[in-house]
Amino acid sequence: MESISTPRISSQLIDSYVGQNVMVVGKVQQLRGDTAVIDAEGQITANLNRDAHLVNGNAAQIIGKVLPDLSIKVMSSVDLGNNVDFKVAQAVVDATHQYRDLFVFDASKGGMMMG
Repeated sequence: MESISTPRISSQLIDSYVGQNVMVVGKVQQLRGDTAVIDAEGQITANLNRDAHLVNGNAAQIIGKVLPDLSIKVMSSVDLGNNVDFKVAQAVVDATHQYRDLFVFDASKGGMMMG
C-alpha cells in the first residue's frame, strides 16, 4: 500500500502542488452547481463530488488533487461551520511548510506522515 501525504496549503502555495493531493481549509465564498469557490488566503476553485454538502459562508476542509488549471478535484469535504479562526488555520499551513519533514510523508526518505 502506498502512503499518500496531503499537505495543508493555501492559494499562495497551490501552483507548487499540481498533480498532488492537498488539504485546504477556507471559507466557502460561492457555490455554483458542482463547483465551489473557497477563500484560503486567496480564491481556489473546488470541483465538488456528489458527497459534498458545503454551506455558503461556512468554513470547509477539502482534500483533493490539484489540477493543471490550479483548481482542486475534491475527493472529500467537510463543512466546519461558521466558527473557524482562519488565522489559526493559516498558521497551521505555515507551520507545516516551515517544518515540512514533521508533517509531509516522503517515501524516498522513509519519512512519517502526521499531518
